[in-house]
Amino acid sequence: MNTMRAAVLEKYGPVEKAFKIREWPKPKIDPDEVLIKVEAFGLNFADTMAVKGLYKDAPDAPGIIGYEVVGIVEEIGEKVENVKPGARVVALTRFGGYAEYAKTHYTAVAEIGDMESGVAAAIATQYCTAWYAACELTNIHEGDHVLVQAAAGGVGTALVQIAKYKGCTVYGTSSRPEKIKYLKSLGVDYPINYATQDFVEEIEKVRGKNGIDIVFDSVGGKVYKRSKKLLAPGGTMVGYGASSRGNGNIFSDLKLLFGFGFYHPVFLIPNSHSLMGVNMLRVADHKKPVIQRCMHNVLKLIQEGHLKPHVGGIFKVGELADAHQFLSGRASMGKIIVEWN
Repeated sequence: MNTMRAAVLEKYGPVEKAFKIREWPKPKIDPDEVLIKVEAFGLNFADTMAVKGLYKDAPDAPGIIGYEVVGIVEEIGEKVENVKPGARVVALTRFGGYAEYAKTHYTAVAEIGDMESGVAAAIATQYCTAWYAACELTNIHEGDHVLVQAAAGGVGTALVQIAKYKGCTVYGTSSRPEKIKYLKSLGVDYPINYATQDFVEEIEKVRGKNGIDIVFDSVGGKVYKRSKKLLAPGGTMVGYGASSRGNGNIFSDLKLLFGFGFYHPVFLIPNSHSLMGVNMLRVADHKKPVIQRCMHNVLKLIQEGHLKPHVGGIFKVGELADAHQFLSGRASMGKIIVEWN
């Protein structure tokens, strides 16, 4: 068969009208690629931006989005050596994940055996993002004081677990009582409800003028700017998102931009501060061995029980709109996946 079913992003706007399950051409692989029959695909915050038409890297509508899949290898290119047909794998995809079949470069594939689909799906984007941010781009160490903004999300969960594995003291923010309870279960030393508490004041109560060694921020805007003020000498800011972005009109974008503040390298030197950004799509495009290294390091720690992805929701493909609304409603914790029937 040359076609497959796919959840096609037909048009931008309300998610309940955005997708349609329909026939789509089955991917053809290059010599260095792998074709996977998909059991389940994961959702990420970037997907919600794509539905609104705010993610420039995403394929134009009509198109297929989706960063990661779990499934069975059906076909491999002639240059592929690390995986064989029939293997059950998790894979990072350059979009195309919301379909019955997806292809990707062989370096972005890892065998998972009988691992739960939701746990495996968390590896590709969320745990690889966290590992790259915490162990490749920078390197957290035992005794570091680490702040994770939006710590109950998928990447936030991974960052917390990696930081605790490394022996750090962790401060985590979230906005709901049930998420604060969740953060405590992850081992967050100082969970902070930013809806009722000022996170800067709460951290200063603990640290005084000593500050935070590393901040991981996915919120952006004013939260990023205020987080930076907490940095200790030698401290690092790692930004990997801007979830505080509004609807993408010029006014909300300007508000977000000015909220970040403006920085010049000369002002970073006195306190040896670093500002870093993470875009895993670019890393996957240009540093394929890094993605492979991140994926296999994370997989090993999960298999050994040091890291434990939390599955926050499992939906069927017919419930895709509900899955998106669950994610964008900020009530979710951990990984959300969608299964093919």
